[in-house]
Amino acid sequence: MKCPFCQHEDTQVLDTRVSEEGDSIRRRRRCAKCDKRFTTYERIELSMPIMVKKNGSRTEYASVKLRGSLMLALRKRPVSAEAIDQAVASIEEKLLTSGQREVDTGHVGELVMQELKRLDKIAYIRFASVYKNFEDLAEFQEAIAEVGHERKPRK
Repeated sequence: MKCPFCQHEDTQVLDTRVSEEGDSIRRRRRCAKCDKRFTTYERIELSMPIMVKKNGSRTEYASVKLRGSLMLALRKRPVSAEAIDQAVASIEEKLLTSGQREVDTGHVGELVMQELKRLDKIAYIRFASVYKNFEDLAEFQEAIAEVGHERKPRK
Protein backbone atom coordinates (compact mmCIF):
# COMPACT_ATOMS: atom_id res chain seq x y z
CA MET A 1 0.00 0.00 0.00
CA LYS A 2 1.49 3.34 -1.06
CA CYS A 3 1.67 6.17 1.46
CA PRO A 4 -0.84 8.89 0.43
CA PHE A 5 1.56 11.57 1.69
CA CYS A 6 4.95 10.66 0.17
CA GLN A 7 4.00 7.77 -2.20
CA HIS A 8 6.52 5.45 -0.53
CA GLU A 9 5.58 1.80 -1.03
CA ASP A 10 6.68 0.48 2.37
CA THR A 11 3.91 0.86 4.96
CA GLN A 12 3.30 -1.09 8.14
CA VAL A 13 -0.06 -2.25 9.45
CA LEU A 14 -0.34 -1.09 13.07
CA ASP A 15 -3.88 -2.22 13.84
CA THR A 16 -6.55 -4.29 12.07
CA ARG A 17 -10.21 -4.32 13.04
CA VAL A 18 -13.40 -5.67 11.53
CA SER A 19 -16.11 -3.02 11.15
CA GLU A 20 -19.21 -3.18 13.34
CA GLU A 21 -21.27 -4.39 10.38
CA GLY A 22 -18.66 -7.05 9.61
CA ASP A 23 -18.49 -6.02 5.96
CA SER A 24 -15.08 -4.37 5.93
CA ILE A 25 -11.68 -4.41 7.58
CA ARG A 26 -10.16 -1.18 8.88
CA ARG A 27 -6.38 -0.99 8.95
CA ARG A 28 -4.26 1.72 10.60
CA ARG A 29 -0.98 2.05 8.73
CA ARG A 30 2.30 3.90 9.20
CA CYS A 31 4.68 4.94 6.46
CA ALA A 32 8.22 3.69 7.01
CA LYS A 33 9.66 6.74 5.22
CA CYS A 34 7.71 9.81 6.45
CA ASP A 35 6.28 8.17 9.62
CA LYS A 36 2.76 9.51 8.95
CA ARG A 37 -0.26 7.39 9.78
CA PHE A 38 -3.35 6.75 7.71
CA THR A 39 -6.35 4.44 7.57
CA THR A 40 -7.34 2.05 4.81
CA TYR A 41 -10.48 -0.03 4.39
CA GLU A 42 -10.75 -3.42 2.76
CA ARG A 43 -14.19 -4.24 1.37
CA ILE A 44 -15.73 -6.84 -0.86
CA GLU A 45 -16.01 -5.46 -4.37
CA LEU A 46 -19.45 -5.95 -5.82
CA SER A 47 -20.70 -4.38 -9.01
CA MET A 48 -23.23 -1.63 -8.56
CA PRO A 49 -26.30 -1.59 -10.78
CA ILE A 50 -26.41 0.61 -13.87
CA MET A 51 -28.29 3.89 -13.36
CA VAL A 52 -31.22 4.52 -15.73
CA LYS A 53 -31.89 8.24 -16.12
CA LYS A 54 -35.31 9.84 -16.72
CA ASN A 55 -34.53 10.19 -20.45
CA GLY A 56 -33.79 6.46 -20.68
CA SER A 57 -30.02 6.76 -21.03
CA ARG A 58 -27.83 4.55 -18.89
CA THR A 59 -24.71 5.41 -16.92
CA GLU A 60 -22.43 3.78 -14.38
CA TYR A 61 -23.12 4.33 -10.71
CA ALA A 62 -20.91 7.10 -9.29
CA SER A 63 -20.46 7.25 -5.53
CA VAL A 64 -19.01 10.74 -5.98
CA LYS A 65 -22.33 12.01 -7.40
CA LEU A 66 -24.29 10.48 -4.53
CA ARG A 67 -21.96 12.01 -1.93
CA GLY A 68 -22.08 15.35 -3.78
CA SER A 69 -25.88 15.42 -3.65
CA LEU A 70 -25.86 14.69 0.06
CA MET A 71 -23.14 17.27 0.72
CA LEU A 72 -25.02 19.95 -1.21
CA ALA A 73 -28.23 19.37 0.75
CA LEU A 74 -26.28 19.20 4.03
CA ARG A 75 -24.19 22.31 3.33
CA LYS A 76 -23.78 24.38 6.52
CA ARG A 77 -25.81 21.86 8.52
CA PRO A 78 -24.56 20.22 11.74
CA VAL A 79 -24.08 16.72 10.33
CA SER A 80 -20.77 14.90 10.78
CA ALA A 81 -18.72 13.47 7.94
CA GLU A 82 -19.10 10.06 9.58
CA ALA A 83 -22.90 10.34 9.41
CA ILE A 84 -22.67 11.23 5.72
CA ASP A 85 -20.36 8.24 5.11
CA GLN A 86 -22.89 5.99 6.86
CA ALA A 87 -25.72 7.40 4.74
CA VAL A 88 -23.77 6.75 1.52
CA ALA A 89 -22.92 3.23 2.71
CA SER A 90 -26.57 2.58 3.60
CA ILE A 91 -27.79 3.69 0.17
CA GLU A 92 -25.09 1.67 -1.60
CA GLU A 93 -25.96 -1.40 0.48
CA LYS A 94 -29.63 -1.08 -0.49
CA LEU A 95 -28.67 -0.80 -4.16
CA LEU A 96 -26.39 -3.84 -3.97
CA THR A 97 -28.84 -6.02 -2.04
CA SER A 98 -31.71 -5.14 -4.38
CA GLY A 99 -30.23 -7.67 -6.81
CA GLN A 100 -31.22 -5.48 -9.75
CA ARG A 101 -28.80 -4.93 -12.61
CA GLU A 102 -30.40 -1.59 -13.51
CA VAL A 103 -31.94 0.97 -11.14
CA ASP A 104 -33.96 4.10 -11.88
CA THR A 105 -32.28 7.31 -10.74
CA GLY A 106 -35.70 8.13 -9.25
CA HIS A 107 -35.32 5.20 -6.88
CA VAL A 108 -31.88 6.46 -5.83
CA GLY A 109 -33.42 9.89 -5.22
CA GLU A 110 -36.01 8.31 -2.91
CA LEU A 111 -33.25 6.52 -0.99
CA VAL A 112 -31.38 9.82 -0.62
CA MET A 113 -34.55 11.48 0.69
CA GLN A 114 -35.00 8.72 3.28
CA GLU A 115 -31.45 9.21 4.54
CA LEU A 116 -31.73 13.00 4.60
CA LYS A 117 -35.02 12.80 6.48
CA ARG A 118 -33.24 10.73 9.11
CA LEU A 119 -30.12 12.95 9.22
CA ASP A 120 -31.46 16.50 9.00
CA LYS A 121 -34.98 17.80 8.28
CA ILE A 122 -33.75 21.08 6.74
CA ALA A 123 -31.47 19.22 4.33
CA TYR A 124 -34.39 16.93 3.49
CA ILE A 125 -36.55 19.95 2.55
CA ARG A 126 -33.71 21.43 0.49
CA PHE A 127 -33.22 18.21 -1.46
CA ALA A 128 -36.95 17.54 -1.83
CA SER A 129 -37.59 21.03 -3.22
CA VAL A 130 -35.18 20.37 -6.08
CA TYR A 131 -35.80 16.64 -6.49
CA LYS A 132 -39.59 16.95 -6.52
CA ASN A 133 -39.40 20.23 -8.46
CA PHE A 134 -41.65 22.23 -6.13
CA GLU A 135 -43.52 24.86 -8.12
CA ASP A 136 -45.40 26.74 -5.43
CA LEU A 137 -45.47 27.51 -1.74
CA ALA A 138 -48.15 24.89 -1.03
CA GLU A 139 -45.79 22.08 -2.01
CA PHE A 140 -43.16 23.46 0.37
CA GLN A 141 -45.73 23.69 3.15
CA GLU A 142 -46.80 20.07 2.58
CA ALA A 143 -43.20 18.85 2.80
CA ILE A 144 -42.59 20.90 5.94
CA ALA A 145 -45.80 19.61 7.50
CA GLU A 146 -44.74 16.06 6.63
CA VAL A 147 -41.44 16.32 8.53
CA GLY A 148 -43.03 18.49 11.23
CA HIS A 149 -45.42 15.70 12.22
CA GLU A 150 -42.47 13.41 12.89
CA ARG A 151 -40.87 15.90 15.26
CA LYS A 152 -40.23 14.66 18.76
CA PRO A 153 -41.52 16.80 21.62
CA ARG A 154 -38.86 18.76 23.51
CA LYS A 155 -38.36 18.14 27.20
